[in-house]
Amino acid sequence: MTHAFDAENFLRHLTHQPGVYRMYDEAGDVIYVGKAKDLKKRVSSYFRDKVDRVKTQVLVKQICDMDVTVTNTEAEALILENTFIKKYRPRYNVLLRDDKSYPYIIMTDHQHPRLGFHRGARRTKGEYFGPFPNGAAVRESLRLMQKIFPVRQCEDSYYRARSRPCLQYQLQRCLAPCVNVCTDEEYDEQVRFAKRFLQGKNQQVIDELVSKMEQASEALDFERAARYRDQIAMLRRTQERNSVTGSQQELDVIGLTRGNGMVTVQMLFIRDNHLQGSRSYFPKVPADTADEEVLRAFLLQFYLSDTAGRKAPAEIVLPTEVERDEVLAEVMGQALNKKVRLLQNVRGERKQYQQLAHKNAVNALESKLNQQSTMNRRTHALQQVLELGIPIQRMECFDISHTMGQQTVASCVVFDQNGPKKSDYRRYNIDGITPGDDYAAMSKALAKRYDNAKDAGNIPDILFIDGGKGQLAQAEKYFADWGKDAPMLIGVAKGESRKPGLETLIMAGSHETIPLSKDASALHLIQHIRDESHRFAITGHRQKRGKVKRTSSLEQIEGIGAKRRQKILQNLGGLHEVKNASIEQIANVPGISRALAEKIYYSFRDE
Repeated sequence: MTHAFDAENFLRHLTHQPGVYRMYDEAGDVIYVGKAKDLKKRVSSYFRDKVDRVKTQVLVKQICDMDVTVTNTEAEALILENTFIKKYRPRYNVLLRDDKSYPYIIMTDHQHPRLGFHRGARRTKGEYFGPFPNGAAVRESLRLMQKIFPVRQCEDSYYRARSRPCLQYQLQRCLAPCVNVCTDEEYDEQVRFAKRFLQGKNQQVIDELVSKMEQASEALDFERAARYRDQIAMLRRTQERNSVTGSQQELDVIGLTRGNGMVTVQMLFIRDNHLQGSRSYFPKVPADTADEEVLRAFLLQFYLSDTAGRKAPAEIVLPTEVERDEVLAEVMGQALNKKVRLLQNVRGERKQYQQLAHKNAVNALESKLNQQSTMNRRTHALQQVLELGIPIQRMECFDISHTMGQQTVASCVVFDQNGPKKSDYRRYNIDGITPGDDYAAMSKALAKRYDNAKDAGNIPDILFIDGGKGQLAQAEKYFADWGKDAPMLIGVAKGESRKPGLETLIMAGSHETIPLSKDASALHLIQHIRDESHRFAITGHRQKRGKVKRTSSLEQIEGIGAKRRQKILQNLGGLHEVKNASIEQIANVPGISRALAEKIYYSFRDE
């Protein structure tokens, strides 16, 4: 598409209905997605004679084509806009980078319910409490609850295999329902207390425990009364420690600040009267984008996401400095099929939370800018050490990970002047080599990464190879005919005793070593890159190894023994067919229930 966009002709035939519009550049890439209540009015505003905003002027100059999708309502347009933004990642839209699902605490629906960590699709039956801002917050809550409420947290396979109480019973952190040490009534009572605690009804739990303690004391059951007394004391200490509590059942609070071309959006999560934590977001924001547009894009991408476990609360408190969009709450409510209140001018507890969110946003931005400044300083120091005349724009590092030569995985991490560029990280499964041959693995990994890299235009300025001269030689051999297009190759060999600070840097070609002191900024940068490469490779290797363990045998699935395995394979025709079978097909095998069929189906999928 090299022709200029004929805006006049396009607008002449444009409808006044609600919908979504997409703008394309000369290469045919989507550069902007927007939604409109009235498509003709909204799109016409881009092509007026006088457009004030620089961002819009730059955007319009690059438009070579446009198309629209008409919807029935503005709410439908909102959902479709969010879908297109996630799909195309347009250059001129505000993009939310972090889109991970949130963790929950689950109380399972068993005869003896289990408290546990949950993330992802809610297939397990039970009650879910959360969301929590991160996994650490869930684990900390579970540790605390284990001390207060003796409800089991062990996996079902461990629970069913017990013939005598485990250590948690000895520590008075579980009632050992697995071996019937307690009655079902005693266990259910503690489950009920734990649920109320997770719902934020601490005082109700304390009041009931006090009543139970008095009843046990009157019945001269002093041992039971002492247990209730200890629970009450721990609950009261917990209340004192958690100073940020209130009467807000379900509330999200947003803080927003910007500086040095960067925007921080801070989220506070209040659930069941407690501040469960916070999370900082650093969306990619095009230059000259107003705060109102940033906040609107964030709200839509955050709450209209189809990520498992994320839902909008009844109330969302917005920053005071951003102009409120009156239509947004109504449209979001229609899109989410629930009433959502967007609040701004608030008082009391909400005001305190609003100020806290802003304070956290400012702190997160300062921390991010300091990290960025440190990264720039280290990159500049490396540039001076290597005597490069031009700034370093992109660095990559390779590492190989395996267990006794099996499940070999190569990792490639990418850094720029701002630090890790995780969207460009890659892992490569290495097959067809002699087990344990790291040189051959490196050679294959380089071929997978760079065979088509020249066309993509993402060649690094520096390529670090984690290893000695042997590993470096593989890279030299691969790039031998690249000439000036080849990246600078540097081997990072571990020093004596493999201690940090004793690394040896080996230059390609001459194989000369670069002497760097332990406190050199350039060395700290290389260590950071190398350590990140290790972490990424090992994580990938563990995932691959775990997947092999899960999928290698039907008998490893809980509830499947030799006879059931034989029956499934006979009915479906082999392990490959079992892996590709639907839940219905598996459930049709005699002796396989629907629940067991679902367990088999999902065990063969890396969720």
